[in-house]
Amino acid sequence: MALTEPRRPAPVPDAESMSAASQAERGVLEEEFKWLLKEEVHAVLKQLQDILKEASRRFAMPMVGLEGLQKQENFILGSSTMDQVKGVLTLQGEALTQADINLKMAKSNQVLHFTFREDKQWKMQQIQDARNHVNQAVQLLNSRDESYRFKTGAEVNKLMDAVMLQLTRARNRLTTPATMTLPELASSGLMKMFTPPLPGDVLVNFYINLSKLCLTVYQLHVLQPNTNKNFKPSGSSVLHNPGAMFELNNLKFEVSHVHKVECVVPWLNDTLVFFTISLQLCQQLKDKISVFSSYWNYRPY
Repeated sequence: MALTEPRRPAPVPDAESMSAASQAERGVLEEEFKWLLKEEVHAVLKQLQDILKEASRRFAMPMVGLEGLQKQENFILGSSTMDQVKGVLTLQGEALTQADINLKMAKSNQVLHFTFREDKQWKMQQIQDARNHVNQAVQLLNSRDESYRFKTGAEVNKLMDAVMLQLTRARNRLTTPATMTLPELASSGLMKMFTPPLPGDVLVNFYINLSKLCLTVYQLHVLQPNTNKNFKPSGSSVLHNPGAMFELNNLKFEVSHVHKVECVVPWLNDTLVFFTISLQLCQQLKDKISVFSSYWNYRPY
């Protein structure tokens, strides 16, 4: 019976060969990192610039022609509350240039008709703020053109963080309407926009929620003095519910009916998609940078 030769143990690499392998691996990583800083970062910045240019174009919506005017778009308000409120809103960029509203009063079933005065427009602050944040993100990207040479991953991360901050703020302005108290709403300039003037027992509010342009109409009734003991002013909210109370000019009011109608603005949906894609690109680049985090401080060039 043949004897098998005992298996020899694998040679243990000496410290010198291990060091050489480590140096070779380090060299490969450094070359990859230099390529990332020199080539891939600028490729991602170019992608971001192209995407945000499209987002900016949606906000501007220039009209074809020499006038350079923004295109007007009409949106029909849809309702799920027995058609108590119907209307058409005209949006031109960030401005509501016209609102044509029919309101059926709950108690009398009388239909009231209101429109914006011809000399009035209502600026949608959410759209303006979102556009400004996009423009700031574009300016940050333009400050590092193709000739700029990034030296560290931390420098790239700093730029990505600044861009992501502006994009997050832009998205939040469209997804998070401002809260208001009922006295603030009653005292706002929006109440003076209409002809004929709104009656004292009606409040309205316009706001953006995601890709929707929303109109809320509140019908009020005056609380009698003997109800003072039950009076509890409501706080700040995007949408107040029936039963909400407030005081204005020494009169106490309660919300009796709330009607919310809305319409989809397609180009707002486009911009939200652009924000999501851009934020993902920024995060992916940051993730790639983090792989080389242990080599950030090595600068052979």
